[in-house]
Amino acid sequence: MIEKIRQLAKEKNAIILAHNYQPPEIQDVSDLCGDSLELSIKASKTQADVIVFCGVHFMAETASILSPEKTVILPRSDAGCPMADMVEPHALKKRKKELGNIPVITYVNSTAAVKAVSDICCTSANVIKVVNSLDADEVLMTPDKNLARYAAAHTSKKIYLWDGHCPFHNTLTALDVKKAKTDHPDALFIAHPECPPQVLELADSIQSTSGMIAFAGKSNHTAFILGTEVGLLYPISNAYPDKKFYPASEKMYCEDMKKITLEDLASSLENLTGQVKVPEEIRKDALGAVQKMIDL
Repeated sequence: MIEKIRQLAKEKNAIILAHNYQPPEIQDVSDLCGDSLELSIKASKTQADVIVFCGVHFMAETASILSPEKTVILPRSDAGCPMADMVEPHALKKRKKELGNIPVITYVNSTAAVKAVSDICCTSANVIKVVNSLDADEVLMTPDKNLARYAAAHTSKKIYLWDGHCPFHNTLTALDVKKAKTDHPDALFIAHPECPPQVLELADSIQSTSGMIAFAGKSNHTAFILGTEVGLLYPISNAYPDKKFYPASEKMYCEDMKKITLEDLASSLENLTGQVKVPEEIRKDALGAVQKMIDL
């Protein structure tokens, strides 16, 4: 199956992207692994005709926003993101108007249609930089309230929250973390900023998924507890086989991120099914919000 996928990718001039939370066999067969936005940016700079995004729907949309001339494929059309679904354009426009049209910062974990009615996007790695870049004392952040709270703790600006969250990061509790620390007393705890504030208070470092991999590589410590989706354990362990990594909680498991199989990947490549194309009238405005962030 792996040989078939690689042959098909060669025939179709396709690049295969895999998010850090994807199953190990999908990561192994991909050309690039990483965070969603960095993957879309890298793919946009290649000569590939086809981008196969092994992730969830908003990630494929972002690839389409940055590479409108390429065919973008999501091998499983039902791989979605519950947090991205917690905000929709009409409701966001209404809330922005209620707040006096203050700037809207939207996390890249969102639909293209929501990005299109936002002023600028952010990632979990650059959110503080994005907030501080705006010439406004008040901003509205969507959809992740935990990421917004994290940013609010590192800026003097007033940040209005949207009532959205990642169902998996949001389930992690301080009790879970304390238990993991008791079980692994020599390990540093690295948390994702999508976790609740009481969890972030216990963190030795707060990082995006790629940030966690980089932090573990630079650190003199040899053991780490990861406060993020359990899929990251695979790439980070491969990157540093001489170090130990433990999940903060086994319940941080995203079913949507585990839907794509090798069979799905092969089928979508062979037949070019599962195409994701952002309509131009949405893409233009969404690109504006994404590009403002990239240009910072």
